[in-house]
Amino acid sequence: MHGLKSIVRALVPSGLLALYHFSLAYIAAAVYRHPSRDITVIGITGTDGKSSTVEFLNAILESAGRNTALSSSIRVKVGVHSSPSAGRSMPGRLFIQNFLRRACAADCDIAIVEMTSEGARQYRHRFLELDALLFLNLSPEHVESHGSYQAYADAKFQLGKQLARSRKRPRIIVANAEDKEGSRYLSLPVEKKIPFSLKESAPYDADEKRGHFTFRGHRMTTALPGTFTLQNALAAACAASALGIPTEDIARGVASVSRIPGRTDPVDAGQDFLVIVDYALTPDALEKLYQTYADRPKICVFGAAGNRDKWKRPVLGEIAERYCEQVILTNDVAYDENPRKIVDDIARGMTSAPEIFLDRRAAIRRALNLAQAHTERSRVAVLITGMGIDTEITAGDGSTVPWNDIEVAREELKALLQSRL
Repeated sequence: MHGLKSIVRALVPSGLLALYHFSLAYIAAAVYRHPSRDITVIGITGTDGKSSTVEFLNAILESAGRNTALSSSIRVKVGVHSSPSAGRSMPGRLFIQNFLRRACAADCDIAIVEMTSEGARQYRHRFLELDALLFLNLSPEHVESHGSYQAYADAKFQLGKQLARSRKRPRIIVANAEDKEGSRYLSLPVEKKIPFSLKESAPYDADEKRGHFTFRGHRMTTALPGTFTLQNALAAACAASALGIPTEDIARGVASVSRIPGRTDPVDAGQDFLVIVDYALTPDALEKLYQTYADRPKICVFGAAGNRDKWKRPVLGEIAERYCEQVILTNDVAYDENPRKIVDDIARGMTSAPEIFLDRRAAIRRALNLAQAHTERSRVAVLITGMGIDTEITAGDGSTVPWNDIEVAREELKALLQSRL
């Protein structure tokens, strides 16, 4: 399927593709009677942290008594009903318009939508009347798909332009002032421009268990680890404040998020070492994750997706080797690319040979056994990254099979502990 898309893009004139995508967006909005006109719609975009920020903002709004809907790569929620996402960060046009219409029918006050550059390129953002957009960060990703980093940045900025087109008033942009692209978003011709900066939220601190930051003179506490979590929570707090949510409700909402599936997600089967599953798949996200557990010996398990961003593979290898005591490379969603070639590309960024287990379960099992045998077992962190709660992996014959890193890690932990009895 991935290869077919590449062939279509190569053979079909770009103008014709654009017309197709634009027309489908218009038809979808018309079929569902332009639901974004009838509900507050907040878009969230950035290279990393989108889904986590969606969860923080949703928790804040629920703490304030709002009836919410959300669409992210983790889940789709309308009112009290929530179901796992189909895996795409920004679903297709018919899905989004249907989702918004269902949110209206359920008397939701606000819909939060995760938005991506790939979605913008296919006009999935068009005919969405946005009230607000949150811009989190931008680092190289989807570079080969878009053609260059600048093309990626420009595609992402189409989401900002969509906010500027919106008929809603006031339109709100919340943007990371510490990111090099932040000023571009803050220059949008909208009524409310809200920069956020962790530096301006001092005092703040974060470790591998929790974090704190200052917002509107109040101390905010999050039950999730890492400085990156503070940035996501701060972005959500700024957006909520712009919507008129009281600071007390913001603090309560931020504190209520105790778990985000597949994001620094601990797996506990009674072992005496740490096992974390995380979605980190960009160099920046991977490095921030490793820094969060800086005080621990780390054993990492990861791979890379096929048919995309081949430039980053050796960079991932270099980062893993720099931060981790032991590196185990494995299969990810390879699509129709050779999984061995992918891990070999990653290994090119390393000065010493990593362990390689193309069978991801075997790779996880090996990491857990290494942790169990470690002389400082109670301090070890096994970090399994790149897939999070993704539900499929590529098998040896190129087909996809059901998968869940968390379930597999738990199963292997139980087997390991049982074998020690």
